[in-house]
Parts: sequence; C-alpha cells; structure tokens
Amino acid sequence: MPFLTIRSLAVATVALCVLQAHAQGRIYRCGNEYTNDAQVAKSKGCSVMEGGNITIVEGTKPTPARSTNNNTATRSGSATERVDASAQRARDSDARAILEAELRKAEERLAEARKAYANGEPEKQGIESRNYQRYLDRVAELKAAVARAESDVAGLQRELGRLPASANAAGSAAK
Repeated sequence: MPFLTIRSLAVATVALCVLQAHAQGRIYRCGNEYTNDAQVAKSKGCSVMEGGNITIVEGTKPTPARSTNNNTATRSGSATERVDASAQRARDSDARAILEAELRKAEERLAEARKAYANGEPEKQGIESRNYQRYLDRVAELKAAVARAESDVAGLQRELGRLPASANAAGSAAK
C-alpha cells in the first residue's frame, strides 16, 4: 500500500505542475506592461517573454489632484482671476512688517556682536591672559560673528527694498 500512495502522490505532483504551467501560459511584454492575453498582445505588438517565472507587483495608482478655484496651475492668467488688490496690499504689508521685525532683531544682534568684538581688542578672559592663541581664536570668532550679523542686516534691507512701498510707509514719509 505505501507504494501506491507514493505513486499517486507523484502523479498528483506531475498533474499539478502541468496545470500550473498551463495556467501561466505565455507572458507578453508591452513596453512597461505585461499581459498573458494573446489577443491584447497581438493588437499592441508585444513580445513574448522567455525564461523563468515573472512576478509582477502592481504599484499604487496616483490619484488625480483635487481641483479648486484657487489652483494656480489651472488659471488662464486673465485679469479677472488675479488676487484682489486690497488682499495683495494686505499681504505686502504683512510681509513688510515681518521683515522689519527681523531687521530690528538682526540690528540688535549686530550691535551686541560689535560690542563684544570691541574693534578687535576685546578684554582677555580667564586663561586667555596665559594662552594668547586662545584669545586670538576668540577674537576671530567675534569678527566672524560681526560679519555674519552685517550680512544678515544687509540681506534684510535688500528684501525690504524689493517690496512695494506700503500705504503706511508712504503716509509716514509724507508727514
């Protein structure tokens, strides 16, 4: 009896292999797509894939972007779809206020850095009286801090110069 069981198991395995080979059939490659439908492959001019089994894992399909009225990509550029002038002035004044606040902070940092630098002759601290190189290193760091602060102030002033003049700034300049 054990012989019949092994034989029937071998027959079942062979039958399973034949079914699996028949189930997969030929695989056709159509560019970046694969199909096992011969009619589709023939209509698209696909080529038969030779070799081992092919495993294909489908990726996620991108969802279309949601369309909104404010989507700038769909705008035609006509004057009726532009931002309202009062809204733009409000945005410009907000940007100016933010830049002016940043400029004040940068100017304060510059003043502190210049005070600490003391025209290249800050007071020696602790061990620096015995270790002159440490003093020179600190002076170089202070000089670099002053240069960075000056660069920040100059950059913020350039940005402010690029913004259109606000109504408040123009009104206070006229007074």
